[in-house]
Parts: sequence; structure tokens; C-alpha cells
Amino acid sequence: MARTFVAGMVALVCAAIPGAMGQSSYPANGSGDDWRYYGHDAGGMRYSPLAQINRENVATLKVAWTFHVGDISDGSGGKKRSGLETTPILVDGTLYLTTAFNRVFAIDPETGKQRWVYDPMIELAGEYGDGLINRGVAAWLDPAPAKGKPCRRRIFETTQDARLIALDGATGEPCLDFGNHGQISLRDVPRYIPGNYHMTSPPAVIDDVVVVGSAIDDNSHAEMPSGVVRAFDARTGALRWKWEPLPPNDSASATPGAGKAWRTGAGNAWSVMVVDLERDLVFVPTGSASPDYYGGLRPGDDKWANSVVALRGKTGEFVWGFQLVHHDLWDYDTASPPLLATLQHDGKNVPVVIQGNKTGFLYVLNRDTGAPVFPVEERPVPQTDVPGEVSSPTQPFPLAPPAVAPQKLSAEQAWGITPEDREVCRERLQSLRNDGLFTPPSVRGSLSVPGNVGGMNWSGYAYDPQNSLLVVNTNNLPAKMGVIAADKYWDAVDHNTEPGLDYTQQTGAPFGMFRSFLFAKAHHLPCAPPPWGTLTAVDMATGTIRWQVPLGSLAPSKPVVPQGAPSLGGPIVTAGGLVLIAGTMIDRSFRAFDVETGQEIWKAKLPSSGGATPMTYQTRKGGKQFVVIAAGGHRGVTEEPQDDSIVAFTLP
Repeated sequence: MARTFVAGMVALVCAAIPGAMGQSSYPANGSGDDWRYYGHDAGGMRYSPLAQINRENVATLKVAWTFHVGDISDGSGGKKRSGLETTPILVDGTLYLTTAFNRVFAIDPETGKQRWVYDPMIELAGEYGDGLINRGVAAWLDPAPAKGKPCRRRIFETTQDARLIALDGATGEPCLDFGNHGQISLRDVPRYIPGNYHMTSPPAVIDDVVVVGSAIDDNSHAEMPSGVVRAFDARTGALRWKWEPLPPNDSASATPGAGKAWRTGAGNAWSVMVVDLERDLVFVPTGSASPDYYGGLRPGDDKWANSVVALRGKTGEFVWGFQLVHHDLWDYDTASPPLLATLQHDGKNVPVVIQGNKTGFLYVLNRDTGAPVFPVEERPVPQTDVPGEVSSPTQPFPLAPPAVAPQKLSAEQAWGITPEDREVCRERLQSLRNDGLFTPPSVRGSLSVPGNVGGMNWSGYAYDPQNSLLVVNTNNLPAKMGVIAADKYWDAVDHNTEPGLDYTQQTGAPFGMFRSFLFAKAHHLPCAPPPWGTLTAVDMATGTIRWQVPLGSLAPSKPVVPQGAPSLGGPIVTAGGLVLIAGTMIDRSFRAFDVETGQEIWKAKLPSSGGATPMTYQTRKGGKQFVVIAAGGHRGVTEEPQDDSIVAFTLP
């Protein structure tokens, strides 16, 4: 599941240093364009055909309006800390967005004035492992009722306390014919644990079906809630189908003669799902099986965890699956949303699914069959030395495109801003097991490159069909991780002297876990050579990197700190030749890049870091194009100011 950063991970930085998809018909420039889905279109390309704002005039962008949602938690009073991760959608001339407290707002897209607000009144003090966050809503138009009837346009939200809610898009009132007076409980899953089982991403809608996944806390127990994906009737809320990513976790699933049933859970779809309306397919990205860092109780590949899976929208029938990581021991979730596009390959138009992973690998798969479009080969990987563990002998390596994030780091490559920092980092790296990508956890401690935030995370990517470019932001944060025998766990916790080391018991497993990001002691900058965050354009016609540039800075006011900051919050691209992205940690800038060259051509300072994906729209022909970003800070980076702003930009 998604994890941002342990509190205080960058605490000392500032103080211590001086081709078109075929599913959407895009309007001509200037005729107006909505943003109907989280990723603009149903397949999540995050491409806007608008070009009123372009390379030539983006430098003149100004704030048009700011809307304050009002929901902030600093982590006190029994509540988790909040972040603002919503990406609004624009449907029927109204912006719809969510807050950290699961409130839903409807806003005038040109003035930023509130039209209505709905409060589901979630339990704010719940034990939500991701903190208080939500990434948005989904919309559905019921063609049956006459225009103007209640709930013809429905807005769907999933909540932290595991509910699916249907609201009237015009008024914000619950749709009383849906479930129990406008909502249904999503808690009816095997091994449900309040708080540990929650929702952070918008549902997917295909025809008259609403599809929901779930977020499930990492590392807590060996047996966690089921990661079941479910579909509900958009009118009534009745369950239409369900699909389990992992086999049922009961004695009936035990292999005859093998003894006790294997134990696990999760494998859940916590990120954003996308759909192909023409093919009646839902594309589901799945996370890791539980517990993350010890798999001795869940032998085998753990299919279909760590995968992208195609399901039939009407029935939930399994159509195909592709596993990106076998028997995950690194928290290498399929965190990025799938992206549907049509590529030119070997002289043909090929409909594909592009799927990234925290490893930094991009997989390009045939949309109908799941077969790799660019070759993928199974390669031998380092093997475990932990008693009871059986790691996968191989992992799938794509031959193209190349990895978009570093995947190895030697002690000789240790970086530090001073000789002392460099030596501390060298010693830390030298103490760890380090056999390259997929080095398994060890009792001694192992190096994980990329670490558990990636590489790619839920930020995802955007595709420019005009230039066949996939634009993706990635992180370069090496981590230490390992396991501790259960009978020695509490002694290790009690005697730990390493700042920032994160321990979790993995109850029910014979080993607990520990992990931390690798930073120098004095100036608390990463031990990997910079940049620590990049923006990359991949030529999807050739499977090569077109350009790669540092993204932002961990200390924007201190030039001595190298460029490139970790980011959570993804890019969009436009027909105006722009990549628009915020997302950088500590760095509060919202930026525009030239999509063809990677040159930064505009930036503006936000009230706090924009830890969300932006969107853009033009409501009518001759009207203004707006760009909107949520700026509230990342929930796990306590050095950032918290804010509650939705900021819209337009040309003067």
C-alpha cells in the first residue's frame, strides 16, 4: 500500500545547510473540454486537447481564484495527519472534489464559488494507515430518468471508514434509491479490521456499474483483510460481482498433504483503476500480499498481487493478468494507475496498457491479451537467506523501455554534501546486504533500490499522443530494510538507537520488519547521488528515453543543495505542448515544462506543496482555459506547512 515518509525524514535539510486512445473524441482547440475522470478520459491518459495555454504564453499564468476546503488535521487529538491529494473532475459545468475528511464539494469552475457541500461525517480518529487523504470522486449519468430529475447525474465517493456513497450532482443530496438512503457499507469482507481497511482513491465507473477497490495497512498482520474488488449497480447499490486477487484464505485452500493453509491477505487495488468502455474491460492495479517483508506463510508467486489485471465490466470475469513482481518482499506495489493508449509498433496501431511499478520498470502490454508489446524476460534474482522464506527464483525484466529510476547503489557511490556525510553514507551502505535490484530482506539488513516509495508511486504518468511521449515523475530514495525474529522483536525495538528506523511486528508471522530511508547523519540528505527526483519523457514508439530532468529541490532557497526532489502527485500534458506538475516535497512550486524538450518554462509558488495531480478545462467555446491544483502539503512530510487550498490559474 502507499506509504509516503516517516515523520521528520527531511527534518534538517533547510536548517542545517547554508497517439490517441480511440475512446474519446477530442473537441477542436477552443471549443471547450471537460475533465470527466480522474485521468481526464476513461483510460487515464491525462491528456487535454486544450491549447489556449501553451508554450508561448504559459509564463503569464496568474491565479484566477482560490477555494479553501477547511479540512486540516495536524495529527493531534487522536486523529491522523491529513494531506490534500484530490484531483477535481469537471462534469456538467461543475467541479467536484473531495477533502481529507471525505467531504465532497461542488464548485463553480470559473469563479471558485461553492455550490454545495456534502459531509459523510467519517470517524476522524480512525486508525487509517495512510492518514487522512482522499484523491477524488467518479461521476455517472443515468440515461433513464428525464432531464432535471433527482440523481440523474450521480457523484460516487468511497470513504476512509469503508462506505460507497451516491450523491445527486445537482444538489449534493444522497440518492435515496441507492443502497441504504444513498450509501452502502464496504466492510463485508473477510477479516475486516476497522481503520486498517479503508478507501483513498475514486471508484471506477463502466456503463451502469461502480467498481471499488480498497486500501489495506501494510505490515500489520500476516492475515489482513481480503483485497476483493467489487462492482455495484450504479442505480440500486446491489452487488453485481466480486473478484479476489488472492485465493480464499481458509483451510479449504490448503494444498493436500502440505499441512496448514497458507496465510495472507491484501493484494488489494488501492490505486486508481481505469476502464475501456468499448471492450467492457476494467484494468485493476494490485498491491502486495500481507505481510510485505516476509512471505514464508504465502508460498508461490502470490497471484494476482503486484499485478495489472483485466476484468470484464459486466460480470467481473477474469480476462488476463500480468504480474510485475513475483512473491513481493519489498512493498513493490502496482501503485501507478494503468494507462490506456494506442501506439505505433511494428507498423501497426496497437491498443496497449502501460503499467509502471515502484521498481522503476515500465511494462507495455497488449490491451486485449496482456502479452508484452516490448519483450519481457524472466531473469534470475538474488535469493533469500531468511529461515522459512522461499523467494522467487526470477523476476520479469522488460527489455524496453529502460528503467526510469536508479536500481543499484554501491558503497563507493555513496553521496554526501560534505566528506563527513559521504563517509557516514558509505559506512551505512557497506553494512547492508547489497546484491542489486530485488535483494531480499535479511536479518542483517538489506539495501532496497528503489525504496518502497519508488521509483513510480501513485503519481503515475501522462501520455502525449501527438509526440508519443509518456511523461513520468520518479523518486530516487534508497532504503534499508530487513526482518527480525519474532522472539527478538521487542528487544530490538527497545534498544534501537537509529533515528527514523520504522519497526512493524507483522503479527502472526515468525518475523517482524524494520526499514528506513538512507540519509546522512548531519545534513539529512539522501545517501544516493542526486537527483533524488526526476521528470522523464519516454518515447513509446521506440521504447527509449527522450529526455530526463531533475524535478524541484529539497531546499529551494539553498542553491548548494542539488536539484531533484522526491514527489508524490503526478503530471498532465496538453495540446499546448505543456507538462504541468506539482508534487515535489518541501518544494512548493507548480511547474510547466516543454513536453518536447523537458525545459522548465514556468513556475509559481503554492501555499504548500501540491501533493496531487492537476487538471485543466475550458467550460465553453470562447471561454478561458483554467488549470487547477490542490495545494495542502503531503500528509507524511511534517516540515511542510499544511494548507487547504484549491488553486486555479488562467491567462490574464
